[in-house]
Amino acid sequence: MSTNTATAPRQLATGQLITARQLSATEPLTATMTELVPAAADVPGTAPKNGLRIASVNVNGIRAAYKRGMAQWLAARDVDILALQEVRAPDAVVQDLLGDEWHILHAEAEAKGRAGVAIASRRDRIQPVETRVGIGDDYFAAAGRWVEADYRVTDADGQTRKLTVVSAYVHSGEVDTPKQVDKYRFLDVMATRLPQLERESDHALVVGDLNVGHTTLDIKNWKGNVKRAGFLPAERAYFDRFFGDEFGWADVHRRLAGEVEGPYTWWSWRGQAFDNDTGWRIDYHMATSALAAAAGAAVVDRAPSWDTRFSDHAPLVVDYRLGVQP
Repeated sequence: MSTNTATAPRQLATGQLITARQLSATEPLTATMTELVPAAADVPGTAPKNGLRIASVNVNGIRAAYKRGMAQWLAARDVDILALQEVRAPDAVVQDLLGDEWHILHAEAEAKGRAGVAIASRRDRIQPVETRVGIGDDYFAAAGRWVEADYRVTDADGQTRKLTVVSAYVHSGEVDTPKQVDKYRFLDVMATRLPQLERESDHALVVGDLNVGHTTLDIKNWKGNVKRAGFLPAERAYFDRFFGDEFGWADVHRRLAGEVEGPYTWWSWRGQAFDNDTGWRIDYHMATSALAAAAGAAVVDRAPSWDTRFSDHAPLVVDYRLGVQP
């Protein structure tokens, strides 16, 4: 979607803790984040041994994000695979900003300054064996909203598996306009593609800005948004299917967080939304069941203050207990 004060720790239903801390500007960037931490485990500052760190963030324009400090965030997070949405830049700019150490799969939108998705992976750790652009409907072929990359990974049992990672950017939509029609069409095509991904890969993961708050826990002021795009009953019904018995995919972040408000991933630039934590949780890691079981920690990298944000979205970072194969 486009357009911190410190709190005490809260115990979660799953035995985890969520804390919001505000530290001085002289402390490391990795410490100035809202953290979702497994019980009896440390916050992962570097990728765990035999683990795979996957981060997703809507950058709201990668050039603007880099001017606001995205490079410093990325340097501190030791990410293996990085999924981006709303890149809004040509290939050359994306490559120049991220650097040669990254393999980059990027789908630029035909409409300049709009959308654009990418998957970047560190060349010295893990590289894709196959990539694809598009969700399978020619109507969205140049929309810059869906890319897929296949990787070889190792499970806990030592077996080599195929992991498919998708970076997705679902339309924001607008009630009673063609934008909402396009959003429903895209969600319909997603409903076709998800079972295909599950059949084609050992593990499949769809990450990105999906522009729908699934439940009332996902939007701070949900009562005032039930007639707005992003929280319409018809939109949420798709996610009931995706995360229910029909599809059986898992909302990894929600599973790790438990049934608590948020943790939110988007706040309007306007007013006091960020300072008051009046946010939406619309960025996801959607995983097939075996992959979801391998998720060890999920972290929302919420900036310590409004003026230190590099996007209106915060990165969602998840560690999976998988080995990498460069």
